[in-house]
Amino acid sequence: MTLDEILRSKGTQVFTISPDATLDDVVQALVARNCGSLVVCRDDGSMTMVGIITERDILRACAANQGALHTVRVVEVMSEQLVTGSVGDEVETVMGVMTRERIRHLPVVEEGRLIGLVSIGDIVKAQHDRLTMENHFLKEYIQI
Repeated sequence: MTLDEILRSKGTQVFTISPDATLDDVVQALVARNCGSLVVCRDDGSMTMVGIITERDILRACAANQGALHTVRVVEVMSEQLVTGSVGDEVETVMGVMTRERIRHLPVVEEGRLIGLVSIGDIVKAQHDRLTMENHFLKEYIQI
């Protein structure tokens, strides 16, 4: 299974935020959308990715006493070193990358353009579904 198949199943909607937004804006957006990360994109209309902000980044900012959430800008605490995937990446490979890099959200790009986002939950679900299907077919084969 590839990331393309996951995105076709779950959809390609990606929640984004401006680098100039505040952490309070991020918290409100995460809660409203029931998600764990926002891709940070330039707000010049280009939708160019410049980073990602996650729940973990917010916790680090709070622990470092960087200020009240409404005074700290996304650009000050976002993760700028983006790890990305492409539509042809296999789930097994992506699982290894996400584990090694200790990330839970992976932007998916095609020809330099953001086309989706997968979470570690999406990856685990895909693996679970595949193994369940294999198990079903093996049991059917054994019963013959």
